[in-house]
Amino acid sequence: MASTAPFDIGTLVEVTPGVYGGQPCLAGTRFPILQLAAEFNAGLSADEIVAAYEGLDLPHVHAGLAYYLANQRAVDAELSRRTKENEAALSDHGVQLPPPAS
Repeated sequence: MASTAPFDIGTLVEVTPGVYGGQPCLAGTRFPILQLAAEFNAGLSADEIVAAYEGLDLPHVHAGLAYYLANQRAVDAELSRRTKENEAALSDHGVQLPPPAS
C-alpha cells in the first residue's frame, strides 16, 4: 500500500564528496545522475533503466530524472565534456570510433 504521508523527493539524490567525483548520485546507490541522463537520452524509459541496473527502484529513478530535467543544461554540458574527453583519450591510443548511427 502506498504511503499518503508527504515525502521529501530531495532525499533521493545526494552529492557526497569523494563519491563519483562529487557529482550527484541516486541516494544510497552511487549511481550517477550523469549515467541516468545518458540512458534517458539514449531512449530508455524509467522502467527500462530500473530493469537494466540492479539495486535501482522507480522512486529513485524518477527523482533522478526530475533532478536531471531541472538541471538539464548543466548535466548535458558535463556529459558533452566527458564524451569529448573520452574520445580524445581513445584517439590518443589509436582507437577510432565509428560515426554515430543516423
